[in-house]
Amino acid sequence: MVKSLVKRVFSRKGNRTEDYLKILEARKAGRPLSREEEKMIWSVFQFAKQAHEGQKRKSGKDFFKHPYETTIILGEMSMDAVTIAGGLLHDVVEDTEYTTEDIEERFGSEVAELVDGVTKITDIEFHSREHKQAEYFRRMLLSVAKDIRVLLIKLADRLHNMRTLEHMPETTRRRIALETRDVYAPLAHRLGMYKLKAELEDLVLKTLHPEDYKFLQKKISQTREDREEKINNISRPLKQELNKHKIPARIEGRSKHFYSIYRKMKKRNKPFEEIYDLLAIRVITETKENCYKVLGLVHELYNPISERFKDYIANHKANYYQSIHTTVYGPDGNIFEIQIRTEEMHEIAEEGVAAHWRYKEGVSKDEDIDKYVKWLRDLMDVLQSESAKPADFMKTLKIDLFQDEIFVFTPKGDLIRLPKGATPVDFAFAVHTEVGYACIGAKVNGKMVPLNTKLKNGQTVEIITSGEHNPSYAWLQFVKTSKAIGSIKKWMRKKQLKESIKLGEKLLKKEDRKGKIKNFSKEVKNKHQELGFKNTEELLANIGKGEITVEDIYNKLFPEESQKVRRDSEEEHKKYIKTARKKIRGVKIDGISNLMIKFAKCCNPVPGDPIIGYVSRGRGVIIHRTNCNNVPALINEDERIKLVDWDIDKGQKFLAKLKILAQDKKHLLSAITDVISGEDANIVDIEGKADDVISRFRIILEVINLEHLNAITKELKKVQGIITVERK
Repeated sequence: MVKSLVKRVFSRKGNRTEDYLKILEARKAGRPLSREEEKMIWSVFQFAKQAHEGQKRKSGKDFFKHPYETTIILGEMSMDAVTIAGGLLHDVVEDTEYTTEDIEERFGSEVAELVDGVTKITDIEFHSREHKQAEYFRRMLLSVAKDIRVLLIKLADRLHNMRTLEHMPETTRRRIALETRDVYAPLAHRLGMYKLKAELEDLVLKTLHPEDYKFLQKKISQTREDREEKINNISRPLKQELNKHKIPARIEGRSKHFYSIYRKMKKRNKPFEEIYDLLAIRVITETKENCYKVLGLVHELYNPISERFKDYIANHKANYYQSIHTTVYGPDGNIFEIQIRTEEMHEIAEEGVAAHWRYKEGVSKDEDIDKYVKWLRDLMDVLQSESAKPADFMKTLKIDLFQDEIFVFTPKGDLIRLPKGATPVDFAFAVHTEVGYACIGAKVNGKMVPLNTKLKNGQTVEIITSGEHNPSYAWLQFVKTSKAIGSIKKWMRKKQLKESIKLGEKLLKKEDRKGKIKNFSKEVKNKHQELGFKNTEELLANIGKGEITVEDIYNKLFPEESQKVRRDSEEEHKKYIKTARKKIRGVKIDGISNLMIKFAKCCNPVPGDPIIGYVSRGRGVIIHRTNCNNVPALINEDERIKLVDWDIDKGQKFLAKLKILAQDKKHLLSAITDVISGEDANIVDIEGKADDVISRFRIILEVINLEHLNAITKELKKVQGIITVERK
């Protein structure tokens, strides 16, 4: 009908009309396009073909072949006319002289917005590939949050690119395949688009592990007859029972896709022959009521494996997937998974949001699609508040995409979907951000549990809160949801901003007391714009975090004083070394005291350091730390190396300087000082600064000997949150 209608309307001949008709005929479901929509698609088709005229792909084929094949994929999803038009035009603005305004003038704002959304994702220039990748996916998800059809076009675009990867250089093939495996396939999964996800994953396997792909291809081909026989053996009795009870249904048998089998083999470390759950049977019926009737018949015929039963009709997945899953022992002891669903559920299970879009097109579409991708909007709230570090962005994105689901309940019976491995803290943030912040405890099925307890399907969770409580940095060690991670980090950043501002103010006041520049802090604050900051608070925060040092400020604002400041810094270190050495008599060389010695400036040893002596010509014995970078060169002259030791009275204390790097958390400084005092050491001086969620401390303390210092260092490393403790 479509073909005759188009020929009658356009009276065109040749390849151009034939290609256009293939786009229309690719649509197997959904609302039939109106004559006006078909005319619009024809105009878009002609425009896109002309715009890409003369352009070639890496394969040597006409460039238009790519948007055309991308649109065929969208047609097979039975997408609406606007999405079809967007598919044909998705590369026009990026790769031709035409602009988004040109698209809007010719085909309307809705088509132009889709093309603009796809173009903005691609049009990125960054020095670092990591930055570019993070910004690419950030823009894509922002565009998707406005219109899900942008992602449908990108997924179709990526699928065609994966089908034609063989023309790319190997490094490009691997990069695209890894991106597809890590982000695009999981996105398709989260949108419920199983069929597209399965093909993407199989193409990833073909690209990254070609030998494994060929092996599985051969094995699946060789076992086809055996598979079909097994499927018939279990389907035949079931068909008889369905007919007997007059339940209209059709039965399909299928094997898992290649990537799924490959993953099972790797995860279980088993050969192909020992992967038992390769087959699945689908029973597709008319109504939800019939689904449960079919389930009863299945369990009458075959023994079920109870722990592998899941009812996703009563509790659908976050991507609106609905089906009953039951695993049974079939004839001859073979294990089968049987999935039971309606026709509409089946379409949504295979095509996800694309099928949902078709069902809802024109009927409160926006509200339903918003609900369908609520997880994506929640994820974007988190990602937009994340730090600018691309690695953090990609990690958070992957956390949200890769999780399997569990279903837990509030005390009132409300269902909360969480990723597998989620904890009561994840549950609290899922209920509300403020509940998460105030969480101090949790009950699971009426019993108190630790906050890091992993929740299980069907449990009832009650959160205990306190208005005076604040989140703990330690929660980041066990929470699983992007919302919990993002909310905790956001609170920490807010807290640390306040602390950084206080520390910045303190450092400026310290310079005021030195009196090198009159009203130093006031001068610096007044010149915040010269230092590149919008306001005083931003300046103080960056000083407190160490992003800009006092020395930097002197260099930029008071260059004439900067050399003096540098000298003062060097003098401060010399003062520490002098103070550290002043209570000792010197160094014993071969057991003899009061010999002429000098301390090497390359490593500046202080009492307590392991040391060696090197006999110089005319300058006495030079004392080095044993770990000094210059020692290996000295050891070649054995006769000039002397055994030396510090000449210290028994029980005499000496100074040591420690550098501590730690995750910032409440009472961290208190925990550090408790350890030092617990080891009977005296703190002489301490300085600290925070950088995002990291704290850095410089501590000078009095210790009895090296063993005493090592004991303190060992205990400090046990403090929760401390990353490194180094002798400076």
